[in-house]
Amino acid sequence: MAKCIIRYWAAAKEAAGIAEESVDADTLQEALDTVRHERADDRFLRVLEISSFLVDEKPVGDRAHGDIVVTEGTVIEVLPPFAGG
Repeated sequence: MAKCIIRYWAAAKEAAGIAEESVDADTLQEALDTVRHERADDRFLRVLEISSFLVDEKPVGDRAHGDIVVTEGTVIEVLPPFAGG
């Protein structure tokens, strides 16, 4: 497993209660499952469900999270919908 960093932005940061954390995972899915398990908080889980993700600055889009491999030092950014226009 690789040690990767998850960075939370805006409402995700508020719901997580931290700006970033390290997790061990081989895929984006495993990383997200780890933080879901560690924080069984409903608000946090809801924010994750509606968020977009960047993996090493590349948008994940509609790709399956289990297909996105993470390596040592990968940065996953959690971007909730932003208000404004």
